[in-house]
Amino acid sequence: MTSRSFKPYFLPYQTAWRRDSARLRLCQKSRQIGLSYVDSYDSVVKAAQADGRDVWVMSRDEAQAKQYIRYCKRWAGILQCAAEDLGEVVFPSARGKAAKVQALSFASGFSVYALSSNPDAIVGKTGHVKLDEFALHKDQRTLYAVAKPVIQWGGTLSIISTHRGVGTVFNEIITDIRERGNRMSWSLHTIPIQTAVEQGLVERINAANARRGAMTGGSGQTGGAAAEAPPTAEQWLARQRAECIDEEQWLQEYCCVPANEAAAFIPYDLINACTEPDCLKDFAYLERCAHPLYVGLDVARKKDLCVLDVGERIGDVVWDRLRIELLGRPFGEIEDELYRLLKLRQVKRACIDATGLGAQLAERAAEKFGGKVEPIVFTARVKEELAIRFKVELEKRQVRLADDDKLRADLRGIRKEVSLSGNSRYGGESEGSHCDRFWAKALRQYAARGKICTGSLVA
Repeated sequence: MTSRSFKPYFLPYQTAWRRDSARLRLCQKSRQIGLSYVDSYDSVVKAAQADGRDVWVMSRDEAQAKQYIRYCKRWAGILQCAAEDLGEVVFPSARGKAAKVQALSFASGFSVYALSSNPDAIVGKTGHVKLDEFALHKDQRTLYAVAKPVIQWGGTLSIISTHRGVGTVFNEIITDIRERGNRMSWSLHTIPIQTAVEQGLVERINAANARRGAMTGGSGQTGGAAAEAPPTAEQWLARQRAECIDEEQWLQEYCCVPANEAAAFIPYDLINACTEPDCLKDFAYLERCAHPLYVGLDVARKKDLCVLDVGERIGDVVWDRLRIELLGRPFGEIEDELYRLLKLRQVKRACIDATGLGAQLAERAAEKFGGKVEPIVFTARVKEELAIRFKVELEKRQVRLADDDKLRADLRGIRKEVSLSGNSRYGGESEGSHCDRFWAKALRQYAARGKICTGSLVA
């Protein structure tokens, strides 16, 4: 490799990660601060050296694995390393199920392999292991147990992630480091957004936008807007905070503060276990799908969101397929969207919030589509049953959720409150929503469940 100094290129926190040669290292970080970028440089250096080793990168999903390899290819070119992009390689796993791996091979004989979170794919392998967005993986304990032996013959284990609640294995390791004497001798890096900004992140973003504007002959702005002065660090930080859905998102995704699970009705481990990338589809998919579809509609007209949620039942699992959100839209437009769905032969049942404004909408839909439509009047008892049954289905892994911050905020926003008289009620809010996405999905799940003869839910 050609020896070149990139010290001026990397920000201090990136340099600290790149230079850390600890056997076990962990980084809790803010989103979008360039850690994966510098880590890909580190992977190229580890694999391209004559005395190097293979590098196994466990990414959150296939798209992230491909992006990581693109970063590695860029660094291989800059460092003038002979490398060949092998594209997608299929590896047999320990249980016989093939795993898709993105591979970049170097003249040293070693490679960088990036794959999505299938722990079986690295069983029996050796080298360095990197677990990207570890807290978001469905089975962190199994992933760690499989990854750790890979480094037994001299590799290193790196974990990089934002938080996803206090109950994760990721947070368990951090707690062990901070409160129990760091028995495993981890090298801990903590990079909240404030630290990244203090060390020059905003200046780098502004410079990148300026270069992009110069290449396109404009200002880097979109939509024909007039050129604006680049934001100061304080302005940029304030904007990131203002654009968060709620305080929990700001603290957890940007400030390295894990969310408290005690107050939430639905903990992160349930959401993570049921989340699937690329879950949502378009209307054309609904028209041609071969499985039954179910619809939930939480009705609102002005202040709150009106949400239509469509799920596809495959076996005993209901997959998120389409979510339509309408804010301040005319009654006729809401009705048009609903009828467009109800006309599909694949839609077997729709449950509509028939409380207040929704009563007329539900009544008209029932008249037009008959037994396909069931109006549901929201009472405290009905909400309790909808919420509890939805949570049980999450616990049984009978739901696949879209990977979406707004949905996640609504699911986390639901709170169970007990009055002085001992009665339970379910409510909550997230930015721009009274957890309307939660209730639309709970109605959809009830629709997919079929009739429940408990007398709790009434038309």
